[in-house]
Amino acid sequence: MDFQVWDFPGHLDYFDPAFDVDNIFEEIGALIWVIDAQDEYLDAIMRLNTTILNLQQSYPNINVEVFVHKVDGLSEDYKSDTFRDIIQRVQDELSDAGYENAPVSFYQTSIYDHSIFEAFSKVIQKLIPQLPTLEALLNSLCSTCHIEKAYLFDIMSKIYIATDTSPTDIGSYEICSDYIDVVIDVSEIYGWDRPNESGDSEKIIEVGNNDAESLITVERKGNNYLYLREINKYLALVCLMGDDSSAEKKAVIDYNVGVFQAALKQVFPRAEREFAPAEE
Repeated sequence: MDFQVWDFPGHLDYFDPAFDVDNIFEEIGALIWVIDAQDEYLDAIMRLNTTILNLQQSYPNINVEVFVHKVDGLSEDYKSDTFRDIIQRVQDELSDAGYENAPVSFYQTSIYDHSIFEAFSKVIQKLIPQLPTLEALLNSLCSTCHIEKAYLFDIMSKIYIATDTSPTDIGSYEICSDYIDVVIDVSEIYGWDRPNESGDSEKIIEVGNNDAESLITVERKGNNYLYLREINKYLALVCLMGDDSSAEKKAVIDYNVGVFQAALKQVFPRAEREFAPAEE
């Protein structure tokens, strides 16, 4: 999957005739609008509503994702009041204009915790057409292996592109996300580039598995277990298991994760991705 992120200043009027509106919005899947929760936000809300109304007329399929940012500097009560006030003002304006079900979502974000990654994860999932298939595969894996929660992470960004349909809490996501850092740190120290097999018989080249090999099962507090398995060099499966899913069942879990990995290759065929003709 190839995602591009364009960063624009929010004070510009992109619907001004001076801009090529079609070139900007024609292929966009999501528009992320960032509002500073610690600043005066009424002007930002006004410009956001103007943008949403214009998009609804010409590009109604674009998801509008509102990040109420820098909430870390507010008290819990004031943070909740500010968040509700922003949502209410946006929804009231859209309702008055006749758009009751506009595709607008709201998130509280901060760079000092995992909330920004959680928000981006949910935005990305809306742009993945294979998401229902991925959720079904993860649901099947969780049911078979008695896994409480499973995430499919993009390793470098720590954004999860899919999870099972059980309720998600920020605590479980934080545990899994932090463990991705451990794997990256270890890989940078002990990892090596694995060349492809060479037909030159005079050269002896050590060749490893093309797919990733990291597999970690670790006990954590509360007698629960954290299971990590790299699916390939881009994706990692991280699972939280209860005390009834002990390390003694690791062989069964490994087998079922292998089945999941094979199914995932069918969802995202590597050959088609690598050899597909480039679009102009």
